[in-house]
Amino acid sequence: MDTFNSAKTLACIALLTSVLTVSGCTTHSSTDQQEVVVMGIRASFATAEDNWRESPPSNRNDFETFKANPITLVSETPVSTFSADVDTASYSFVRRRLNAGYLPEKDAVRLEELVNYFDYAYPQPHSAEEPFKASVVVHNSPWAEGKNLIHIGVQGYSLEAEQTPDSNLVFLLDVSGSMNSPDKLPLVKQSFKLLLSQLKPTDTVAIVVYAGAAGTVLEPTAVKNKSQILAALNKLEAGGSTAGGQGIQLAYALAEQHFNNNAVNRIMLATDGDFNVGISDREQLKGFVERKREKGIYLSILGFGQGNYQDQLMQTLAQNGNGIAAYIDTLSEAQKVLVHQATSSLFPIATDLKLQVEFNPTAVKEYRLLGYETRQLEREDFKNDKVDAGDIGSGHSVTAIYEITPTNSPNATIDELRYKQTSEPNTSKKTSELAYLKMRYKLPGETESRLMEQPIIETKEIAPALMQEVNFATAVAGFSQLLKDGKYVGNWGFDDALKLAKDNRGDDAYGYRSEFVQMVRKASVAESGDL
Repeated sequence: MDTFNSAKTLACIALLTSVLTVSGCTTHSSTDQQEVVVMGIRASFATAEDNWRESPPSNRNDFETFKANPITLVSETPVSTFSADVDTASYSFVRRRLNAGYLPEKDAVRLEELVNYFDYAYPQPHSAEEPFKASVVVHNSPWAEGKNLIHIGVQGYSLEAEQTPDSNLVFLLDVSGSMNSPDKLPLVKQSFKLLLSQLKPTDTVAIVVYAGAAGTVLEPTAVKNKSQILAALNKLEAGGSTAGGQGIQLAYALAEQHFNNNAVNRIMLATDGDFNVGISDREQLKGFVERKREKGIYLSILGFGQGNYQDQLMQTLAQNGNGIAAYIDTLSEAQKVLVHQATSSLFPIATDLKLQVEFNPTAVKEYRLLGYETRQLEREDFKNDKVDAGDIGSGHSVTAIYEITPTNSPNATIDELRYKQTSEPNTSKKTSELAYLKMRYKLPGETESRLMEQPIIETKEIAPALMQEVNFATAVAGFSQLLKDGKYVGNWGFDDALKLAKDNRGDDAYGYRSEFVQMVRKASVAESGDL
């Protein structure tokens, strides 16, 4: 923080102290207690989006390193397969860094999580037995002349209130010393209080905590006894090391002991991800969570704070625990994840959703999948029901975007081979088919996957409302590429992303799209170094 802002901070602290004194409030006298007050005031300044910066990103934040998907020749690899992803942790972390005046770490930018942060008005499926409806739009790429985008919007079925089962939840809360920050444990407690407001009286909640050791704070308690649950939450304080592995073992033991065959059994882990005692090896934890998943106990991860944010481990656990991974940086984000999207966060409509696209070599020369780098699957994994994939909650949508180069385009990125094979591709299929989309999924409780499929053809007429959704998602995808490396977007820049997003905000009931517009502006300023 610069001298000017430091002076403002100290002045505000002095003012608050004088107000407390005048009003008759008692101020703490010990050094430690004064420091907590000072930290709280500083945190309130830091979370004000347009005022003061947080500290620069710490190198203790851990994100999985990956490169953007390359351009692929259809003649060499005609099939693309990946697992669906509806996590949103990347978006929230990117927003926090931009609100603080800094561009995010490049490995923190997962394009699919930014795109899928938003709800889209895709056509709705009509039955839980066929829980998905795919809408496909082909349109010109705004950043690459002579190329097209294939926009695949998969809308999940929304369960009615009477269709939702009970929830049997174990809150697994990190109360270690690293959580002693206003944006960590205090925000965790506020967030779970919001979730409680969405649960049914017949739902149950248990609370397990971990620090130097793990312990049960609250045995499974019906939500109708909300005062007991709130009292247990209010007593929590941070301190000690982080026995994350031990905490997970205890939470699963409690969930198994009180397993309810007629409910969704889920552990909800809230942590900054700093696991340093107990089962700390990523592969061991992954295997442990996978085995418990097979018994019907799911795991969702809510990340808090920064500086030692272990995103890579948390992504691994959530992906293998059939749950979401979200990053809660503000109470507003907690409201989005745990209130506005409570049913999609808690109730799965399908498990192991996989998408596979086969490109027609007579129509498409090359393609590139935007995002999903950490969700890639082998071609043979598509039909293998033992291979885990993405799990989709009630009302969730999944958006995937491919950039393609038509065979008649003069702007192909990859040159023809001098010694290419002379055999012509199979032209038995109609050349109007650009590609063929297949989706596999399992209904909850089932072990055999079901198949949905449809051809991808040139889009002649697109409803304006659907095109608006497509354009907004395209703006987010382009913005994400600019944050990651921008190697495929040419001269297209933040101003172009800003205009495309502004022109296609549409109905923005909660202001999430308007917030994104401001994020683009902040990224442009942060890139210029003026902030």
